[in-house]
Amino acid sequence: MKSIKTALSFAAGLALALGLWSAPLQAQTPEEIQERGTVNIGMLVDFPPFGIMNEQNQPDGFDADVAKLLAEDMGVEVNLVPVTGPNRIPYLISNQVDLLVASLGITEERAKSVDFSEPYVGIQISVYGNRDLEISKPEDLEGVKIGVARASTQDTGITELAPPGAIIQRFDDDASAVQALLSGQVEVIGCSNTVIAELERIAPGRFDVKFDISEQVQGIAVRPGSDELLAYINDFLKRVKEDGRLDEIHQKWLDAPLPDFVRNSAS
Repeated sequence: MKSIKTALSFAAGLALALGLWSAPLQAQTPEEIQERGTVNIGMLVDFPPFGIMNEQNQPDGFDADVAKLLAEDMGVEVNLVPVTGPNRIPYLISNQVDLLVASLGITEERAKSVDFSEPYVGIQISVYGNRDLEISKPEDLEGVKIGVARASTQDTGITELAPPGAIIQRFDDDASAVQALLSGQVEVIGCSNTVIAELERIAPGRFDVKFDISEQVQGIAVRPGSDELLAYINDFLKRVKEDGRLDEIHQKWLDAPLPDFVRNSAS
């Protein structure tokens, strides 16, 4: 009997972790969050400079500052909830967080599961790897070991463009893909310009950009049907773009102005 209970407990925990066992999807309004006095916001903590754990072991980074600014605008306390690339949408859909400020690229496929705000930030996605490899186009990836963060935009992009003979290895997060590149487990990775900047700092001259895949914008995500909350967030983003507060956060963490393709784009 004890072993059966243990097995059931394990299965329940596994199902919840995979987002397969969840409460019914619940739309939300700003008023409901304000009445509660706290907003639970999911964010990555393994995607510098957008999401990190600081010296106090607290979530920090560009996304954290945006989340805090949104909570301040709503007049509520913020609870930053660390999520991963694969589980961030399940966390939202299963009501474990109210919204995501989690570097979530706006794609048609993801828009089937969540509702996106207007873009609040953007990144350049590239293929990046060993300098001595002669790679300049997707066809050159034939037989090449490529690392990507599982369920990421670069995973989708690489999967679509890589030739059949490419060897795609998927990792739990960008940090693991970077470590695989540094250790020689893979020859190139699909990654953002921010990851490239960090690699250039820690391994100058060892790698280079092979070719760009895409420019991508990220949006704040809410559960489908949360129209009032989404309208509030879009109004907030419009105001912080116009008054320069979003640009200040971008300058702080990325040492560059908010890109025009973000400032002038719509989801």
